[in-house]
Amino acid sequence: MQLSKKRALKLRIKRRIRKKVRGTADRPRLSVFRSNRYIYVQLIDDDRGLTLASASSREAEIQQGAARPIDRSALVGKLLAARARAKGIEKVVFDRNGYRYHGNVRALAEGAREGGLIF
Repeated sequence: MQLSKKRALKLRIKRRIRKKVRGTADRPRLSVFRSNRYIYVQLIDDDRGLTLASASSREAEIQQGAARPIDRSALVGKLLAARARAKGIEKVVFDRNGYRYHGNVRALAEGAREGGLIF
């Protein structure tokens, strides 16, 4: 099966980012996945292959919190930051996963920074 040009380009960008970005126990990787409707984020320790914390816009508290998708993304970032801080994580490495740093991805990153994460 052949990939579309758009999908192939996204995969090339994603591979280029992942060559440089690696999460550890002290500084996990903040990985973003964006679908057409929702946004998901995880803190990943690549050394052990573990997800340390996660959040998504599908959670009830996020769904009730904001009407616009960009506002929900910011809330997801703040929620992940709160969960990370509860586990003693302050510094992370941002993995935009091939998505442009724009719109919902940017709102999520800014929300995580407001929540206290450093990257």
